Amino acid sequence: MTELSAEDAKLVTLARGSRARISAAAGAAVRDEVGRSYTAADVTLATGLVPALTLAVASAVAAGAKSLEAAVYLGNGEPDDAVLGGLGNVRLLTCAVDGTVRSDRHVNG
Repeated sequence: MTELSAEDAKLVTLARGSRARISAAAGAAVRDEVGRSYTAADVTLATGLVPALTLAVASAVAAGAKSLEAAVYLGNGEPDDAVLGGLGNVRLLTCAVDGTVRSDRHVNG
């Protein structure tokens, strides 16, 4: 079992909340280099699906984040970790919808 710091556990909680709020298939949360958190859920637009992790990363970058410390993807699928490229050595936690960590790895961006 992966041991989570309070900061990482908060990201899991935020991702769960984002997912539940709109009954999405997946939720995500990221933490930037100064500790700010950004969350999102999968969104389906007329043009197709916009993944939760992509939206959370885009929100962070739009707010001025230069790098990310950690990211959480919460859902039944697997995240596209390419979206973390160029944002540092990011800890990526992939979790089941109940918050159980399925994978804990670092993505070098």
